Amino acid sequence: MQEVMITILLAAAVIFAAYKTVMKFRKGGGCCGEHEQAEKSVDVRGRKKKDYPCQVRLRIYGMTCAGCARRVENALNSTDGIWARVDLNSNTATVRMRDRADESRLPVIAAKAGYRAEIVRDK
Repeated sequence: MQEVMITILLAAAVIFAAYKTVMKFRKGGGCCGEHEQAEKSVDVRGRKKKDYPCQVRLRIYGMTCAGCARRVENALNSTDGIWARVDLNSNTATVRMRDRADESRLPVIAAKAGYRAEIVRDK
């Protein structure tokens, strides 16, 4: 009787694992809501470097995919006076600003998007 119960439990576990695997391949899986439609990039109004004279690099912690990078980039680019490009490979963002005073807001903006960030000071 015990052998039958163990066999049934093992069969149920195999069926459940197979079902989850098939669903993951069909819909995607992982972080950032891969089951949802991808977030569109926020367009920055002016992209002339002369309009953004101040530049800062941010180290961003917790990004694991392109969706994470887009989320951080959109949060920064949605802020007036900021133009940012996020690099997932280096976990950094190059942020151009109209005013250096905006620098202290950058980690807060990243935190609202769900990521920890710190300003990288060049030596």
